[in-house]
Amino acid sequence: MRLGYWIGLLLIGLFISGCSTNEDYKLLQTDHSIETQKVTDRSIEYRILPQDRLEVVLYKDPNQESMGSSGELGQSMSKNGILVNAKGYITLPLIGKVKVAGLTQTQAADKITQMYKKYLNTPSVYLEVLNKRIFVLGEVNKPGPITLDKEKMTLFEAIAHAGDLTDSAVRNNIIILSNTSHGLQIRRVDLTHFDTMNYASLMLRPNDIVYVQPDDWKEFKISSTNFTTPFETITKIAAPFVTLKYLND
Repeated sequence: MRLGYWIGLLLIGLFISGCSTNEDYKLLQTDHSIETQKVTDRSIEYRILPQDRLEVVLYKDPNQESMGSSGELGQSMSKNGILVNAKGYITLPLIGKVKVAGLTQTQAADKITQMYKKYLNTPSVYLEVLNKRIFVLGEVNKPGPITLDKEKMTLFEAIAHAGDLTDSAVRNNIIILSNTSHGLQIRRVDLTHFDTMNYASLMLRPNDIVYVQPDDWKEFKISSTNFTTPFETITKIAAPFVTLKYLND
């Protein structure tokens, strides 16, 4: 009787844990309506952020020997790039600290070029952000970060890099999360109807997060697994006791 009592308590505990809701299984849920946000060419142009890593290359008059040996066409400031500090500054030879956070790559290059003109003849600066990437999560075959070698990428390109959608993917409600100057914004894209597509809505910017939701069938399978797992556990635990009782009888 005492054994049955403890097994009963175990049954109740596991049943409660197994019946927990799966409302949190899908990410980026919201009670508010999601408007389709269009991405413009101006909004796509990347602006440098603190903790970005920059490649900065200085081109100068080959007859001027400062900042490197004579005859160099272009001199990279660091092999691994230069880290933008938390306040948005980088430090460069001769000119010292330069605030680059909030600037586009072109604006930052022009600003640094103007500062070097105080010390060098006809300097020219090339600048590129090395860590531009987007993230694809959810029902794709290869989720994870995707490195960008340009200012933008389309949603179709991102899905292709992620190994295409899985069979459980929801194709008419793909979520894109962006960090803009106005804060976090969500937009959704329906890939199932060509007539409702807008090219601007398919454009992704660096640091965007693409989330492909699972369909209801997969959510049901997960819920069913969570429901049946406690009973499977109970069966395994109780099996030796049932066997002993059978042998004693």
